[in-house]
Amino acid sequence: MHNDTFDYIIVGAGSAGCVLANRLSKDPDTRVCIIEAGGQDSSWRIRIPAGILTLYNDPKYDYSYMSVPQPELKNRRIPMNRGKALGGSSAINSMLYIRGAASDYNDWAELGCAGWSWPDVLPVFKDLENNHIGQDPAYHGTGGELHVNLHRDPNPVGRMFIKAGRAADLAETTDMNGERQDGLGIYNVTQHDGMRWSAYRAFLHPVRDRANLTILTGTQTQRVIVEKGRATGIEINGPGGLRALKADKEVILSAGAINSPELLLRSGIGPAQMLTAAGVKVKHDLPGVGQNLRDHIDGMITVRSKSTKTLGLSLRNLPSMLAAPLRWVFGRRGMFATNYVEAGGFARTKYANDDPDIQFHFVPGYRSHRGRVVEYGHGYAVHTCVLRPKSIGEIRLDKTGALEIDPRFFSDPEDAKVLVEGIKVARSILADTTFDEIRGPEMLPGESVATDDDILSYLRDAALTVFHPVGTCKMGTDAMAVTDPASLKVRGIEGLRVADASVMPTLIGGNTNSPTMMIGEKCARMILSGAA
Repeated sequence: MHNDTFDYIIVGAGSAGCVLANRLSKDPDTRVCIIEAGGQDSSWRIRIPAGILTLYNDPKYDYSYMSVPQPELKNRRIPMNRGKALGGSSAINSMLYIRGAASDYNDWAELGCAGWSWPDVLPVFKDLENNHIGQDPAYHGTGGELHVNLHRDPNPVGRMFIKAGRAADLAETTDMNGERQDGLGIYNVTQHDGMRWSAYRAFLHPVRDRANLTILTGTQTQRVIVEKGRATGIEINGPGGLRALKADKEVILSAGAINSPELLLRSGIGPAQMLTAAGVKVKHDLPGVGQNLRDHIDGMITVRSKSTKTLGLSLRNLPSMLAAPLRWVFGRRGMFATNYVEAGGFARTKYANDDPDIQFHFVPGYRSHRGRVVEYGHGYAVHTCVLRPKSIGEIRLDKTGALEIDPRFFSDPEDAKVLVEGIKVARSILADTTFDEIRGPEMLPGESVATDDDILSYLRDAALTVFHPVGTCKMGTDAMAVTDPASLKVRGIEGLRVADASVMPTLIGGNTNSPTMMIGEKCARMILSGAA
C-alpha cells in the first residue's frame, strides 16, 4: 500500500472524526487516514479533569481563536476556544454529557432534514453510550464506547445550588437526557475511572494499531484537492513537509464549525464573490459555506465567599491543596477530580415556549472578576447561556485571505432579552437562604447592577460564549444548505462529505459534544450503507 493513497481521508480527529475513523477502518480492506493538526492527548493535563484550567489558551492544545469585533458587545473580540489535539474539543471541554431536547431534532426534520428527527437519532445516541448510572434504558444505552458516569467527588456547594433552585421553582433532576430537560442537578460526565473520556479515548485509541488505519498528528490540512468537480485528496503540511494525499473514495471534513468551512473556502468551495475578493480560485460557487454560524452566548455571576467549602487557593485551604495529588492517585477524588462546572441544569425565562431556553453551569469556586484563569480566594459562580439564539453569524475570508469569525452576538435583540431574564433567574437562585452560610459580595455584575438596562449594559461589557459553534456547513434542502441531509455530501462536489457540528441546521439546546459524535456515527452508517 502506497502510504499517500487511502480509500477515505478524514480531516480532524475530534468528536465526529474519531467515530468515523473507528467505523470505517473496521473493514481491514478499507484504508483510512485521519489527520489531526494537534498532537497526542497523553498529557495528564488532559486526562485529569481539573487540568482543564491549564488547557485553555495554551497554543499546544487550543487554537485560541478570536472573533472580529462585535458591535453589540461594545466592539469586543470574543475568545473562541477550540481543541487542538487528538479528541479535538472533547480533549479540552468540561466533559458534560448532554444531548439536547427532542424538539431540537424534530425541528431539524421539519427544516427538511429527513432522517434526523428525535426518533431517528435517539437509537444512535444509545448505541454510542455506555451508561454506568443505571438511567432509564428507554433513553440510555450500555453497549457503546462512550463511558457516561456520575461525577466522582462533587463539591457540596453544588448541592446547595440544586437545593436553592426551589426559589425559581426548579426541581432536582438526576437525568437531563431523559424525558425532560427541566431542573437542576449534578451533570453526568464523559469520564472513565475518574478521568476524561474524550472521543479519541473512546473511539480511536482502542483501534489505533489497526494495520489499515493511519493517524497523522501535527499535520495541517491546507486544502481539499478538487479535480473536475470531484474531491480527489488533500494537501497537507506536516512533519514530512508539504505533500498531497490521495483519496480513492472520499474526503470527509470533520474539522469543526470553524475549520471545516475554512477548508472549503480555501479549497475554492463557497460564495464566489467572497472567494474572488480573497484571491481564491473558485472551484464551486456554494453560497452557504461559512454562513449560519450559531453559538451559545453566556453571562456570568461571580460571588466572593470566605468559606473553604468552595474550591479555591488560600492558606486556609492549604491542607486540601497538599492532599489533592494523593487523593487523586489513590481514589480519583479531591480537587483534581473536579471539572469545575459540576452542577447546573435547564430553566425557562418568561420568553420560553415548550422547552427550557436557558442553561446554567455552576462553578463551586471563585471565577475571577478580572478575567484571570486563577484568582486567590474562595467563592462560587454561575454561568447562564441562551440555548437557542436567534443571532446568526458567519465564517469568512477577508480580502487578504485571512480567516474571520463573526458570531454577530446580540444582533437579534431577542437573545439579549432572554439572557437578561436568565441572569435574573440565576440571581433568584443564589439569593435563596440556602446560600446564607457561605454568602459574600456579588463581584459581577455587582449589587449596583439592578435594572434590566443595567444588566444588559453589563452583558455588553462581559458576555462571552460557552464554545458551542455550529451550523456553518448546514444540511438542508434550501438554497443556503451546504450538505445533503441524506448523505452529508457537499452539494455539487463528488467524493466530499462534512460530518461535524457544522452540519447542524440550528443549535441544539445543550452542550454539543455528544451530538457531534452522533453526527459522526450517522455519517459512518451512511457511507457503509452506500448512501448516495
